[in-house]
Amino acid sequence: MATRENNLPYAQFNFQVSFSDGDEITTAAGFQEISGIGMEVGVAEYRTGNAKTNNVTKITGLNKSSDVTLKRGVIGALDLYKWLDDVRSGNRGTRAVTIQLKTETAGSSDTVLTWKLNEARIIKYTSGPLNAKSNEVAMEELVLAYERLEME
Repeated sequence: MATRENNLPYAQFNFQVSFSDGDEITTAAGFQEISGIGMEVGVAEYRTGNAKTNNVTKITGLNKSSDVTLKRGVIGALDLYKWLDDVRSGNRGTRAVTIQLKTETAGSSDTVLTWKLNEARIIKYTSGPLNAKSNEVAMEELVLAYERLEME
């Protein structure tokens, strides 16, 4: 359930991601960055030849959801790889992905806003780069395609 504390915008750094298969949460993972959450409702333009006005009527079309990219440090866990393997093996392999933005108040875990990505599947996995002369954390990146975005 979303919480409203004040009229100031919330910081983007405190969030939690979980993946579920039905009612069971299969993975709760920490990510450094999430980008691309969004949706678009298409519009079809239509005009009858005998319309009295010289303009089109706009009709609500299909809902399209943008792909979401998640980035995290490599932690050696194979649970997300198993999900990807399920998808690439020809199984439907969809999950519900829940992203919760939390308040930045110390000791509080109140949820400010929740995004639910329904019927999500991994469509791309990238790891690296690996560089022996670097101090940076090894990263992995997942791209998810999903069918419907819900917010609460």
